[in-house]
Order: sequence, then structure tokens, then C-alpha cells
Amino acid sequence: MTSYTKTLLLYQPQNGYCYNSDTHFLYNFIKINLAHYKNIQGELLDIGSGSGILGLLVARNYPKLHLNQCEIQNSFQFLSQKNSEINAINNTLYKESFIECNFNKEFDYIVSNPPFYHSDVIKSENENLKIARYCDSLPLKTLISKATKLLKPQGKFFFCYDAKQLDNIILLAKEIKLNIESIQFLHPNSKKEASLVMIMARKNSKSKLKILPPLIMFEDNGEFKNEINQIYKSCNTHSIKCEI
Repeated sequence: MTSYTKTLLLYQPQNGYCYNSDTHFLYNFIKINLAHYKNIQGELLDIGSGSGILGLLVARNYPKLHLNQCEIQNSFQFLSQKNSEINAINNTLYKESFIECNFNKEFDYIVSNPPFYHSDVIKSENENLKIARYCDSLPLKTLISKATKLLKPQGKFFFCYDAKQLDNIILLAKEIKLNIESIQFLHPNSKKEASLVMIMARKNSKSKLKILPPLIMFEDNGEFKNEINQIYKSCNTHSIKCEI
């Protein structure tokens, strides 16, 4: 697996949604699963790119991939483009909703850290945060079904979601004939239930499901686990807050 020390610089909004650690963990999950494949190349799509962090991390690690980003919000369209440019990563940016976008190509790899809070949760008054966090803007079924249609034969889809929704994810994937090949759960600590599930699914696949060892964030004393520190070190991101 390629290791990078180059810092990924990321402008983020001073007031608005900022990326969180889920993206770092999903990126690590992607690297673990892609380590079994050689010559990673082709078209990569990041759905709901936000500031661009997930797609940029993957494109940095696999330079033969061409990064495509899809983002509905104007402020994040600016940030996705800006952050691609300052990190010298070529990109194609689709400036509209993933639901409505008519893509002109299929993709070898699709990645997403989508909004997954339920509509019955008390919402922020900030419209920017609403779109980024709540599944109203991108329902789970729409996400999985459209992503599957956009994949090339044997294409791979990586995403994370609320762990409590795993049963729905499995049912939808079976209905759409998308095969889930690998999952990993994230736990806040060894005594708490999983809060996040990371998923790799593949089109036209019959491979059996592989469940990776759980990722646990904190030691009993509240310190980060060593594995978590190593993930942050591997990502090597530096956030810069800015007014948009």
C-alpha cells in the first residue's frame, strides 16, 4: 500500500458544516480493501464532495484515478474546486444534486460519506448543515440504486452510514443486486455499540461477505487508540477555516 507524507490542505467554511473523523475512517477502510487489488486506475466519483476531503484523499493515494466530484451546495462547490487546485489534483466537478445529475460516464469507483441523520431528528436552522447531515437531501435507496447504475461492471462502491441502518442497507443492496463484500464497524469504545458501519459493495459480484475487525476510537482512559492515531497520521490533513 502506498504511503504518503504530503499534507492535504483543506479550506473549510468558518461557519457551516466541516468534515469529521468518519471521513478519515472511511478512507482507511477504502485503503484496506483496495490493498488486495493491483493497478488501481480509472474514474473515481465522490458523491456529496463537500470540501472535497474524501475524494482528494483517495486520489492522492491512487494517482492513476481521475477524480470526479458531485456537490449540490454553491459554497462547497467552491471548496471542492479550490481544494483540488491547491493540492494539484485534477478533477471534474458536477455542480448539482446527485439525484438530478446526468453523468456522462460510468465509474470504476464511487465513494461517499452521505448525510444519514433521520428527518425526525431535531434539525439545525442552518440550511448548509441540514443538507450535509440529514438524509432528506439524499435518501438511502436513491443513493444505493443510482450509484449502482453508475458503476462499471465489477465497479466498487464505498460508503459509510449509521450502523443501526445496516438491515435496510442489506435489503436494498439485495433488491438492486449490489453485492456487499466487506464491512467494518466503528465503536466509540469497547463498551459501546457500533455508531458507524463502513461498506464496500461491488457490481456483478458473488464474493462472500468479509467482516473486518471492529475499529474502536477510545481507550478506557479516554485517549485515542493507537490505531486511530495512525489513521489520522496517514491522512495527514490540515484544515484552514475561511469565510465564503
